[in-house]
Amino acid sequence: MATSLPVWAWRNRPELWLLGGIFLAGLLLLAFGHIAEEVLEGDATKFDQTVLLALRNPADPADPLGPPWLEEAARDVTALGSYSVLGIIFIAVLAFLLMTQRRAAALWVAMAVGGGVLLSNVLKHAFDRPRPDLVAHAARVFTPSFPSGHATLSAVTFLTLGALLASMQTSRRLKVFFLGVAIALTVAVGVTRIYLGVHYPTDVLAGWCVGAGWAAICWTVFHWLQQRGRIEPAANDALSEGDLTNGR
Repeated sequence: MATSLPVWAWRNRPELWLLGGIFLAGLLLLAFGHIAEEVLEGDATKFDQTVLLALRNPADPADPLGPPWLEEAARDVTALGSYSVLGIIFIAVLAFLLMTQRRAAALWVAMAVGGGVLLSNVLKHAFDRPRPDLVAHAARVFTPSFPSGHATLSAVTFLTLGALLASMQTSRRLKVFFLGVAIALTVAVGVTRIYLGVHYPTDVLAGWCVGAGWAAICWTVFHWLQQRGRIEPAANDALSEGDLTNGR
C-alpha cells in the first residue's frame, strides 16, 4: 500500500511553491479587477457610502465614532503605511541584509518594494478617482484615491518582509508569528484609512488585493531563485517529525 508523504515533505518542493504562488497571486489580482470594475461602473457607491457613514457620528459626519484619543491613535497607526515610515523600515532591512552578506536577498527586497511603489502610483493615476467627499478628512491627502497607496504599500512591504523573516526561522511558531504580525499591520493600516475618511472601503480592498498579489508574485520568484542557488539560502525549512510532535 502506498504511503502518503509526511506533512513537511511537500513544503520544500519548488514546483508546488511555484504553482501555489501563481494561484494565490492570480486570485488576488482577479479580485482587484472585479473591485476596479465595480468602482468604474458605479456599482460600489452604495457600499462605500454605507461603510463610511457607519464610522461617523450620525449627528455630525465630520466626527469619527469614538473618543478623541481613538482618532489620534488612528492617525498614529495609519502613519505605519506612509512613505516615511515604510522607507525607514525598508532602509533598515536593506542595511541588515547587506551587513549579513545577503546581497541577492537585499536586491530582491529592493526590487519587490520598488516595484510595489511604481505599481501603486501607476494605478492611482490611471484610475484617478477623487477622494471621498461624503465625510471630512481627518488626515491630509495628496494623491488620487484608488487604490489606497497606504493599503497597497503596507501589504507589499510588510508581507514581503514578514515572509523573508519567516523564511529565516526553523520554528513553525516563529514563522506564523512573523506572518501574523505582517498581516495584522497591513489590515490595521487599511482600516484606519477608512476610519479617517480619506479612502473609500473599495480603495482599501483593492489596495490589499494588488499589494498582496504583488507580494505573492515576488515571493514566488524569490523562492524559485533560492531553490536554484541564485539567492542566499535561508534557514532550513524542513521540519522533522519529532519537531512537529514537540511543537517546535
